[in-house]
Amino acid sequence: MKDIRLGLVGLGKIARDQHLPAIAATNGIDLVAVASRNATAQSVNNYPDLTAMLAGEPDLDAIVLCQPPQARYAAALIALAAGKHVFLEKPPGATVSEAQALGALAAEQRVTLFASWHSRYAAAVATAKGWVAANAPRRVRIDWKEDVRHWHPGQEWIWEPGGFGVFDPGINALSILTEVIGVPVRLVDADLDKPANRQTPIAARLMLETANGVPIHAEFDWRQTGPQTWDIMVETGGKSLILSDGGNRLTIDGIPQSIEHEAEYPGLYRRFVDLVRARQSDIDLAPLQIVADAFLRGRWHSTEAFVD
Repeated sequence: MKDIRLGLVGLGKIARDQHLPAIAATNGIDLVAVASRNATAQSVNNYPDLTAMLAGEPDLDAIVLCQPPQARYAAALIALAAGKHVFLEKPPGATVSEAQALGALAAEQRVTLFASWHSRYAAAVATAKGWVAANAPRRVRIDWKEDVRHWHPGQEWIWEPGGFGVFDPGINALSILTEVIGVPVRLVDADLDKPANRQTPIAARLMLETANGVPIHAEFDWRQTGPQTWDIMVETGGKSLILSDGGNRLTIDGIPQSIEHEAEYPGLYRRFVDLVRARQSDIDLAPLQIVADAFLRGRWHSTEAFVD
């Protein structure tokens, strides 16, 4: 089969750090063009926006969207209407209804829509999922705490409506949780801390539970300095599992497990190639739904103003 001709929209940090190297390492896909308002890529054709790219590259097969979530819906509509397969960075939309509408349009156009959750492809996640399936969980705890000044310096979009705030990284933990736990998860309660000068939360505490009643406590915080924390702990009857380093290290009953090296984005692109070849979509909205429920049901608390 011929390689999938790909156009990438949004040449920011995540595209440069993760997407470009993963595309280059993936068989069956060829980056042809990039659309960005403020940057250009080497060895490909560059355009100021998606519309110009589609006009200049009518033979593109697929589009990957790496802009902030507030912009993805409009861009995805244009790409899907043009008959292109679409790869969405996480989260797949600013709202659940946006992502649902995109899924319906992809089905109507008979093209692939891939709502990618990169943390599900972290090195230890598949092993953890198998362990949880074989051991009945009794309690789950998530601690996902990092320094927003380090990871998102000067990125104002994360603080604006649709920008998710602390759930921009926190949704990665929820994507791992919903993949590993194996049953539906619902929000029970939520507390959200919002800086007085911002519109999205800087910290959140969620109480969730599985369909069969297993309690899950999650804490997300963007104010952590020093070592960063990305841990998920699962306890069963006398046994325990800890996924750390964002799903890339695994400890079972205190014993570190041998895990392959991290390869999240190459895994995403292999999955995308397979989906396009099969003309199938992958649109799991469970992590996004939990965040939406937290915004709807959560108690909001004002905190001191945040200065980047």
